[in-house]
Amino acid sequence: MDYKVEWARVRDELVNAIIRLGFPKELGIQIAKQLGSPKAMNRMLGYLYNVKPRSAELVVDEMLAICSDIDAWKEKKASEGV
Repeated sequence: MDYKVEWARVRDELVNAIIRLGFPKELGIQIAKQLGSPKAMNRMLGYLYNVKPRSAELVVDEMLAICSDIDAWKEKKASEGV
């Protein structure tokens, strides 16, 4: 599947999941932009479906945790020379 098509599909699913939890569409759009990849967005979807957070702060905290994990992984790979 084309990366752009996959990214758009997962983004739409993420935005819809956030709306179903009672949060604004704009929050979902910004979360998707910050996560950046379908893999990261799918990880967020798993959190949303399993935890069903009740505050926007919890959603943003999880997004930041996912971004932090991605950054740590990138730093590890860079230090390994891979």
